[in-house]
Amino acid sequence: MSERQNTRVLLAERPVNRAPVESDFRVERGAMPEPGEGEVLIRNLFLSLDPYMRGRMSAAKSYAEPVAIGGVMAGEAVGRVLSSRHPGCQPGDLVLAHTGWQEYAAVPGERVTKVDPDLAQPSHYLGVLGMPGMTAYCALLYLGEPQPGQTVLVSAASGAVGQVVGQIAKIRGCRVVGVAGSDEKVAYVRDELGFDAALNYKKPDGSPKDFEALSQEIAALCPDGINIYFDNVGGLVHDAALANIAQFGRIIVCGTISVYNELEKQDIGRRWMRQLLVKRARMEGFLVFDHAHRTEEFRQTMAAWLREGRIVFREDVAEGIEAAPRAFIGMLSGANRGKQLVRTGQE
Repeated sequence: MSERQNTRVLLAERPVNRAPVESDFRVERGAMPEPGEGEVLIRNLFLSLDPYMRGRMSAAKSYAEPVAIGGVMAGEAVGRVLSSRHPGCQPGDLVLAHTGWQEYAAVPGERVTKVDPDLAQPSHYLGVLGMPGMTAYCALLYLGEPQPGQTVLVSAASGAVGQVVGQIAKIRGCRVVGVAGSDEKVAYVRDELGFDAALNYKKPDGSPKDFEALSQEIAALCPDGINIYFDNVGGLVHDAALANIAQFGRIIVCGTISVYNELEKQDIGRRWMRQLLVKRARMEGFLVFDHAHRTEEFRQTMAAWLREGRIVFREDVAEGIEAAPRAFIGMLSGANRGKQLVRTGQE
């Protein structure tokens, strides 16, 4: 078994105060790992690419340890168990595990989650039925507490989290407005996902609109103010949303992708303390692992919505583990269409 090859992607250099480039990664081929006592060997089928991974490339202090130089890039994958030395897993089981960017991984059995292949196809457990879908579900429902008739603004509305947030808000009877980075994405959010309205935060030349222009455009689409702002990006869109927050509004800080390439700098922008005070608004950060106890509730609810056709979504799949660095860099710049995945193996 050890004669078979494993291809993996390592972190070669930290991108300090700049966007990642392909030379920050190194593709390495070596022997397939052997599972030790209590471990399972997994053949990955799909790898998830997510914005949080940019933070793992940085040595800046965060809620998780950075990837070491020369270490396998962090990431979650769905795959099949090839062999097991753990009583809870059997060969053939479909599982989720944080294996990193590689084709094969030996993982402690207690860190593996078995999933139901009859509930959904494997890739869905990394998207709409996985961490992004659960982020959308828990953050919106338990931090945002949406009520019928309220206005929800979602940034990065066509992305893996945003596309689900808006549809759950519609299920809850809200009016939903999306912010995206191209006219194509705006059309997708409005026409396919069913948002009530959407806007492009960029000018025709691809540069961001200024604060005043964006704030006025949001105001026109949210004339009664924003009751819930689901923030996936931070930066300019955050500022324009805060300028339009309604009384007793809720701001959910889920992601700050606009500053991910400047993590080594102090994050200083507009200060909205008086706006929060005057509007009696609440701003709160969200990390999905704080809601791990809601996993089964989320999966069963989301699976039912999928069966009923109440949730639609898009996946963007790159082919082969070697494609992961380029797909990741593209995702950070908004090149993806929906949830970004890498197909690392075939069933």
